[in-house]
Amino acid sequence: MSNLTNRDSSVGINIRESLQADCQSCFGLCCTALNIVASSDFAINKPAGSPCPNLQDNYSCHIHSELRETGFKGCTVFDCLGAGQQVSQVTFQGQDWRQSREHADKMFRVFPMMEQLYEMIAYVAEALSYPVNNDLYEQLLAQLELLQQTTELDADALLALDMVAIRVPVNALLLETSEQIRLHSLKGKASKQLNQRGADWMGKNLKGKDLRGTDLRGGYLIAANLQDANLREVDFIGADLRDANLRGADLSTSMFLTQMQINAAQGDRYTKLPSYIKRPAHWQ
Repeated sequence: MSNLTNRDSSVGINIRESLQADCQSCFGLCCTALNIVASSDFAINKPAGSPCPNLQDNYSCHIHSELRETGFKGCTVFDCLGAGQQVSQVTFQGQDWRQSREHADKMFRVFPMMEQLYEMIAYVAEALSYPVNNDLYEQLLAQLELLQQTTELDADALLALDMVAIRVPVNALLLETSEQIRLHSLKGKASKQLNQRGADWMGKNLKGKDLRGTDLRGGYLIAANLQDANLREVDFIGADLRDANLRGADLSTSMFLTQMQINAAQGDRYTKLPSYIKRPAHWQ
């Protein structure tokens, strides 16, 4: 597509790479605010607003080095992208939730909303790193600035947000970004092959397949064999990659891939990842 622009991609990349959780600056919000249901990923039931029994007084985890071995695999998958420290240090100005019940309830309700905002910021920032056309670039830039401003609101204003209304324009821009980049990178590829949105590929053997430019939004890839597959320019928004085999796969330019998706999958040192994704410590 000749109308794609070669803007400085570092703006989007730098913002995307900066979205990292800093647990030492957070009051253990993921260990307290969220509801946990006992499963293969979590050894216990824990209601929202109740501290995990493994959370210590200094907000560190008592079994952090043994989470996967003790039935808390889900904890090693979770990533707030920095929403936790934003709520702890900016929204509530360093006042922790142990100070009062009312204070705690409000903080625990704000945290999931901040998570959603940070997720959208991550996606939009990534979109800005791609050579999209000028009109789309300006819309993405304006949307990013609006989302960043929204994260600075006080707790009451954050709780009053209509997250569905915020997501609608973001989703439209991300869809357009995906279409521009995937079609540009794979000129002439059949549209039917490109569109696999919501595909049920659970346990499917796709070893070594060339899946470049495929739209796998919302796809079910649980335990799928994607070893050595070419996954460049694949749109992974909302795709379930739990226990997917990504050993040796090329995801170096996969689109809208998250740390949580990668943490939930299986890979190795030969798996190629985007610059903003860390190789999970449990990958062998």
